[in-house]
Amino acid sequence: MDLELTNERVMPKKMNPNNGLLKEHLARYKFASKYAQGRILDLACGVGYGTEVLLAQGERIKEIIGVDVDQESIEYAQYHYGYSLVQFIVGEGTNSTLVEKVGRFDTIVSFETVEHIKEDYKFISNLNKLLKDGGQLIISTPFGRGRDKECSNPYHYRQYTEEEFREMLEEYFEVEFFYQLNKKIEKSQDDTKYYLMVAICHKE
Repeated sequence: MDLELTNERVMPKKMNPNNGLLKEHLARYKFASKYAQGRILDLACGVGYGTEVLLAQGERIKEIIGVDVDQESIEYAQYHYGYSLVQFIVGEGTNSTLVEKVGRFDTIVSFETVEHIKEDYKFISNLNKLLKDGGQLIISTPFGRGRDKECSNPYHYRQYTEEEFREMLEEYFEVEFFYQLNKKIEKSQDDTKYYLMVAICHKE
C-alpha cells in the first residue's frame, strides 16, 4: 500500500526519524498515552501511526477506533497499523450521525484537526457527544493570529489565539491546558514562545 507524503501528512515509515515535525507529532501521542484508557477514538487519525503509540499502554486500552475523511489514508492505516485492538473507519468529525456508527468513547484524541474544519464549533460539540459521561478529550491546535484573521497556511481555515481556543472548550466540565515547543509539552506559561496548545477536556 503506497501513499504520497505531503506537507500536512505525517508518515513515520517514509520520514527521517530525526524529522522535527515527526518528533513533535509523536510527542503529542506519547503525552496522550499517559491519560488514554478504555475505548479510544483517534479522530482525524491520518495514516494511523498514533494508534501504535497509544497501544503501548497495554491493559488500559480496550479498543481503538481510528477515523479519517481520507479513504487512502484509512487503507494505508489498515495495512500498516491493523493491530488486533484497532479498527480504522472513513468518517467525518462534524457528522452528527458518526456516534451511531462508532458509538461513544472513554477517551478521544484529535490532534491538529480543528483548524482544518470550517464548522469548528460544530466539530467540538460533536466530540462531546461522542464521549461517554466522565470521558476525556485530548485535543491540540497551533496558535495563530485569530479565527477571523487571514491564515497563511493553505491547509487551515483559521488559527486561534489562546483565548479563542480556551473559549471554544468552555462546554466541558473541566479543562487542563498544556503548551508545546518542539518535543516538550508542559504547563509553564513563562516567556517561552510556545507555538501550540494541548488541552485535556473532561466531560461531567
